[in-house]
Amino acid sequence: MVQEVLRQPAKAAIFLVVDVRPGSEDTARDLLADFAGLTRSVGFRAPDDDLTGIVGIGAAMWRRLYRLPVPRELHPFRSVSGARHTAPATHGDLLFHLRARRLDLCFELARQVMSRLAGHVTVLDEVQGFKYFDERDLLGFVDGTENPTGPEAVAAITVGAEDPAYAGGSYVIVQKYLHDLDAWQALPVAEQERVIGRSKISDIELPDAEKPANSHVAVNTIVDPDGTERQIVRENMVFGSPSAAEFGTYFIGYAATPGVIERMLQRMFVGEPPGNHDRILDFSTAVTGSLFFVPTAAFLEKPAPTTSVTTPATTPATPGPDGTDGSLGIGSLRRSLRRSPT
Repeated sequence: MVQEVLRQPAKAAIFLVVDVRPGSEDTARDLLADFAGLTRSVGFRAPDDDLTGIVGIGAAMWRRLYRLPVPRELHPFRSVSGARHTAPATHGDLLFHLRARRLDLCFELARQVMSRLAGHVTVLDEVQGFKYFDERDLLGFVDGTENPTGPEAVAAITVGAEDPAYAGGSYVIVQKYLHDLDAWQALPVAEQERVIGRSKISDIELPDAEKPANSHVAVNTIVDPDGTERQIVRENMVFGSPSAAEFGTYFIGYAATPGVIERMLQRMFVGEPPGNHDRILDFSTAVTGSLFFVPTAAFLEKPAPTTSVTTPATTPATPGPDGTDGSLGIGSLRRSLRRSPT
């Protein structure tokens, strides 16, 4: 049984990032074991509205929850600083990504989660996201165009034989970006298109001869030396408060290895070569950044052996067997992928 990372695009989402208070590890572990059941119970009220929930675990929290090796590439998010812009690193023990075609379902699942965790966690960030017109962000451009689909999407997000104990899992990085819409809207549309690397109306990528090297599309295209393009699955959401003049995009990217997204961030914020930073950062500021591992649902329900950890979070975990079946359920995922998530 897997966490349902690959789904049709949602119309609404809630992102919760929390820290678990010392001594509350058992409560958190029990909630994680019951999370799939909670999601099914809430979603049963409106099955056609496709409620799903995904939970990710941070590196420090993993050591507190399980007497098991840390997933091979799980580590605290590393800040990235260039000459002009910085991707900050912010803490987070657990990430809950709740999504559906209706916000009320996400809201009810978040309410149930927080009821179980009341008094045991500190909420670091809560964002209620929504789809904006025809899959666009608040800058007016379609978001998620290059998401892979079908078997390519499965391969892009799925840990495999490189870390067999956690095969079937995934990594996820989240960042909250705030936009300076006044400055953005002051740009002529043609210049906006050069910043993004796409036509605003048609969503067609600009020809290479017209696409600047520091455009968002160019900077986020990662190609291996052998010519293979590395892909991730984005589920970005718009959020904002007109009364507070807050307008943003919540970036969430799933990948089989966080290294792909980290390379993108290096190219965005530092530049390759240095100084060639993503020009979108002149209008969008990152204010959070966290990395989590998304284990299989089977692991969350039965991660044997488990224990209440009394040693400091920095104490290395004692190796032990993994409780997952190692399966991603590829067949079921393929059947569910009628289009790529955004």
